[in-house]
Amino acid sequence: MTVETESSNVCDPNPEIEAAQPLDDEANKNLPVKKKTSCCTGLKAFLAALSFTYLCKAMSGTIMKSSITQIERRFDLTSSTVGFIDGSFEMGNLLVIALVSYFGAQLHRPKVIAIGCFTMALGSLLTAMPHFFMGYYNYETTSHTGASSRLTSSTNPCSLHQHVNETLLGSSQSGCEKEASSYMWIYILLGNMLRGIGETPITPLGISYLDDFAREEDVPVYVACLHTIAMLGPMFGFMLGSLCARLYVDIGFVDLENITITPQDSRWVGAWWLGFLIAGVTSFLSAIPFCFLPKSLKKPEEANNDKTVHGLLENTGTTRKKVTPAKLKSRKWAAILKDFCTSLKKVLSNRMYFTLLCSSLLQFSSFIGFLTYKPKYMEQQYDQSTSKSNFLIGMTSLPPVTVGIFLGGLIMKKYKMSITAATKFAFSMSFVGYVTALLHFFVGCENHMVAGMTVSYEGKPIPYHVNNVFSACNSDCKCAPNVWDPVCGDNGVTYISPCLAGCKTSVGHGMNTVFHNCSCLEASSSWTGNNSATLGQCPRSEDCSKMFIYYTVIQVIGGFCYALGGTPAYMIMFRCVQPELKSLAVGLYTLIMRVLAGIPAPVYFGALIDKTCLKWGSTSCGKQGACRLYNSDAFRYIYLGLPAVLRAPSYLIAVVFYILVKKNFQNKNSRAVENGGREDASLNKEENCKIKEHLPGSSDAENESSI
Repeated sequence: MTVETESSNVCDPNPEIEAAQPLDDEANKNLPVKKKTSCCTGLKAFLAALSFTYLCKAMSGTIMKSSITQIERRFDLTSSTVGFIDGSFEMGNLLVIALVSYFGAQLHRPKVIAIGCFTMALGSLLTAMPHFFMGYYNYETTSHTGASSRLTSSTNPCSLHQHVNETLLGSSQSGCEKEASSYMWIYILLGNMLRGIGETPITPLGISYLDDFAREEDVPVYVACLHTIAMLGPMFGFMLGSLCARLYVDIGFVDLENITITPQDSRWVGAWWLGFLIAGVTSFLSAIPFCFLPKSLKKPEEANNDKTVHGLLENTGTTRKKVTPAKLKSRKWAAILKDFCTSLKKVLSNRMYFTLLCSSLLQFSSFIGFLTYKPKYMEQQYDQSTSKSNFLIGMTSLPPVTVGIFLGGLIMKKYKMSITAATKFAFSMSFVGYVTALLHFFVGCENHMVAGMTVSYEGKPIPYHVNNVFSACNSDCKCAPNVWDPVCGDNGVTYISPCLAGCKTSVGHGMNTVFHNCSCLEASSSWTGNNSATLGQCPRSEDCSKMFIYYTVIQVIGGFCYALGGTPAYMIMFRCVQPELKSLAVGLYTLIMRVLAGIPAPVYFGALIDKTCLKWGSTSCGKQGACRLYNSDAFRYIYLGLPAVLRAPSYLIAVVFYILVKKNFQNKNSRAVENGGREDASLNKEENCKIKEHLPGSSDAENESSI
């Protein structure tokens, strides 16, 4: 006897139905076989299209993360403003998530997903549009050089007739007329928000479609396939971000031989817009298959069982009460509102769920802030270019996380973990990852030796934020103090500009420019060599390269340990609430994570990082631009310390959660043993009866969404 037959027997007091059921089952046994092939084909086509969509949306989000530094420099923004732009994705998602969750299941779900993909494509294209409406990128330089002119040996950086206003960006005051173009970052914010709106229906409607029309035992396999393919998205995204960051922002429009900066320079801006164009095209292609998929499919086995039950009910005279549409509508809305408030109260009053929510909020906040500024940290702390940082994140950080998530699921399945064991395992692995991450504090690099910023012109360290860019060695030069055009002296010290280094002559052009007769190199008491300087900052010592290797190893181990407990932790949330409240619990969890972590975390992480800036850049009008130089020690303590402070109390809350879980489920297990499991079974049957009684005249889609 099937489960559906048993549930119908409990609901119907007429025992004659039980005798009729096997006969009807045999009569209809071969009916679903005819449509089995077409159903599977449609479902597999939907799964393939959804998998590609998961890949595209993950790649689009990663491209935004990998382009944060480029956008900050191109639009002369602070880290907190860039963090706000990054959080606009969550804002767009929240604008429509309630509407999609409620009305989405009642509409043509594949077409709603297609509309979402088209919206994602439009958002990505809108994000890239400012590049085509702005002028060429003019970086700061004290020399009359750049994309349109060559530096010759006749140029004297330490000219007595040099005007400060003309030293900024190598341009005149006409640059101020184009200052309004800097506000075009708003289009990036709107595009990212639009991308968040478009991504909203993909996961809830896609998973519910699979759950409705696939065999119950196949759904976990399909979901696992989706998440596995989705993990390739960040890898492709960071690889693409690495390639774009290596290309100059105005590639194809300027002569690269005249560019005097390299990808390692803090003024370098890569082709950030190219990644968004590619993401827009792929998102557009992902929408096309959903336009041709049907609104619904039939389950090969369950469709006829439902049909048989309805036929039997009609034959035995158990007709349902008919209600007029007006009364049904008024009763429906009133019942929905009342049930929602009751369910919300039950979820929030669940102590296990609430403690898990608080712990996860702290963990998620630290994770979002850490991931958003990870490329920036690698650039500033270890002198890695944006391109190399994105490449290393894609190749070293993501694969261990993917393997950890997969192995965590296998371990949970092999040992058949209970919720108590899964809780212990998940938080233990997370804590091991946390302790491992603390080792990052000991593998940092020293500050750059920048004259007037971190060391004096004599080469001695100076206190934090005690800056004095002028000295007796450059007193004969009328230099602009707010410009950033670094040169590396032969003595290993970086000078803010050739003028502030006291250089009198220069030879060559572009990246091959060499400055001679630099008087400030003579100020160093320990230097007796040449008084020459080359473009760019001086590289750090070899010890810093070793530290970066240690950093990478720690990152791999910590990420793997943290991900190992990811799957058990995800399953805990479903097990600590009542079955009928799972959907609401997951939705509320997602909402709180986005509102209280996804949106504010990048902003306050960025605001604290801005506090560690030693040298801000300048726009063409002399206003503050993006940060060019950070205090490495302060940056490391802020970037690593804030996640450590956020995660530490989460483990104290996790201990409370474990105590609650152990107490609750041990009591349930003891009651189940005493009652032989019959009490729970009878309660489940009564709930099934109530659900069927409450849904007499509704459509299939309404039934599925309500259940």
